[in-house]
Amino acid sequence: MSETDPSVKTGPEARAKVFALVADAHIAMMANLGAHGRWHARPMATGKEPLDGALWFLTDARSGKIEELEQEPTVLLAYSDEAAGRYVSISGMASISREPAKVRALWSEAARPWFSGGPDDPHLALIRVDIEEAEYWDAPSSAMVSLYGYAKAMWTDERPDGEGEHGTVDFS
Repeated sequence: MSETDPSVKTGPEARAKVFALVADAHIAMMANLGAHGRWHARPMATGKEPLDGALWFLTDARSGKIEELEQEPTVLLAYSDEAAGRYVSISGMASISREPAKVRALWSEAARPWFSGGPDDPHLALIRVDIEEAEYWDAPSSAMVSLYGYAKAMWTDERPDGEGEHGTVDFS
């Protein structure tokens, strides 16, 4: 895609921008095709950091999403940090893992209420999302700047200044 569309970003800096925005948001709505071809979304806490260039999520191996993702691994992750004016949409492919080393690397005590056995809990599994493309909107500004921009736009019929940064990043 990036070969035909010069607005699509690639490379380590663009990827780092996406990972930084995701790290600040913490929770994603993970959407995938579920039963009867209907979309299903649920909140998921993103792992501490990307490993191997992927996003990771702890999950219960008995969860219905495991079977859904094994049948159709395409996912959409949506992150929102409204207070900071940052939004990220990520499309990618999910896979299920039980690698003990990855579980330990991603383990956080915040997960203990769901996995009382800690990183050795027999029901703990990982969802790895290999990112294909991400789109982000990063418009951090104060409320007063936003208010001024919108008021100015109302009087001048011009779009507000300082809309922030919007980008599409190709991870392939």
